[in-house]
Amino acid sequence: METAAGMRDSSKAGATRAQPQRAAPRQDSEARLIAAAQGGDVAAFEAIMRAHNRLLFRTARAILRNEADAEEIVQEAYLKAFLNLERFAGEARIETWLVKITVNEALARLRRRMPAVSTEAFAEAQMSAHTDVHIPAVTPRPAASPEAAAAQGEIRRLLEAAIDALPQAQRSVFMLRAVEEFSTEDTADCLGIPPDTVKTRLHRAKLHLRRSLQRSAAAALTETFPFAGARCDRIVAAVLARLKLPPP
Repeated sequence: METAAGMRDSSKAGATRAQPQRAAPRQDSEARLIAAAQGGDVAAFEAIMRAHNRLLFRTARAILRNEADAEEIVQEAYLKAFLNLERFAGEARIETWLVKITVNEALARLRRRMPAVSTEAFAEAQMSAHTDVHIPAVTPRPAASPEAAAAQGEIRRLLEAAIDALPQAQRSVFMLRAVEEFSTEDTADCLGIPPDTVKTRLHRAKLHLRRSLQRSAAAALTETFPFAGARCDRIVAAVLARLKLPPP
């Protein structure tokens, strides 16, 4: 008779064995899509672009801090990828390959703008602290009101401004690791840096962000719980109505 512990162990083993089977359809579908694109299927290449547009745009924007430039870089990256698609042999994931092309294109444009400046050296010089930092992940909830939507929009703007203020090297790592949730190894592969450098830059980026957001929060404290506009008018009108007094 099988014990409860044995049943649990068997269940865990079964779940472990089943996991690759769940991932296989996606891998097979992606492989077929890539093969079709390599054969000249424009619809397949369009599907690849639509699946990776946001990832590549975020990557390019993290380097260049300009949305128009980022869009141009993504287009250049796709053009280069399409012209060299037959060279993609499948050793890496297609998204990693596309990100590496995008990073190279974006950095090339950055170097053309600042030929006398080593962006990597400058970025490394910006931060030297080594304090452990933990920024909790925040999952936005659907806005229940215009006020909530406005608040979420303001939070997003604060986060974007804080990320933009990061040194370029830290910003690229943070975007891939924290936003796109790439692994340390994949991020290192995309950016052409050692995994330990990825960890260091992510750590420093989080520290920089925490300090920046703390400053923003402190400045905003005096504006919390506003009591003007519609809420103020509503309470004044309700009190006057209860007192049977006409509005002024």
